[in-house]
Amino acid sequence: MTIVIIVVVAILILAVLYYIAKRNSIIASRNRVDESWSGIDVQLKRRHDLVPNLVETVKGYAEHESATFEKTTQARAAAMQAQGVEETAKAEQQLTQALADVKAVAENYPTLRATENFQQLSRNLSELEDEIQASRRIYNSNVQSYNTDIQQFPGSIIANQGGFTAREYFEIEDASERNAPQVSFGK
Repeated sequence: MTIVIIVVVAILILAVLYYIAKRNSIIASRNRVDESWSGIDVQLKRRHDLVPNLVETVKGYAEHESATFEKTTQARAAAMQAQGVEETAKAEQQLTQALADVKAVAENYPTLRATENFQQLSRNLSELEDEIQASRRIYNSNVQSYNTDIQQFPGSIIANQGGFTAREYFEIEDASERNAPQVSFGK
């Protein structure tokens, strides 16, 4: 009888320890998702800070293209105010398209493309696009791991009890916009 009680108590202790370990694992996974999102956020803020400089540089050469610059300014403002993964993805799509339009304007001005300031801004923007893409891959990988943790048994039971919910991937919907904009402005 005592052996049965010891075995039952041992099983209960192991179950409680497993529950605690699994819950802590889910929390750690959720925290990795949050941390990787902050990495994207930092890169996007750097991009948002660079956009006005690029617009002003191009604007000096192409003042009659005010609609393009206005669109870019509005897209930047929307991207800076976006909340959540889906809204941010949509706003960043708009900003990427607006930057492509600025690039198209710049293509018409060889002297602009030749300026050192413009070339440096273009390089910075290109590097930022690469960093955003890398950050997005890390974030989506962490989301996949977290979502798997909370959807598989027995993690799903623990997740339901703890109020853990699935996270969204940071994706660009339009396949034509999946590539980072090419900002090499050279022919």
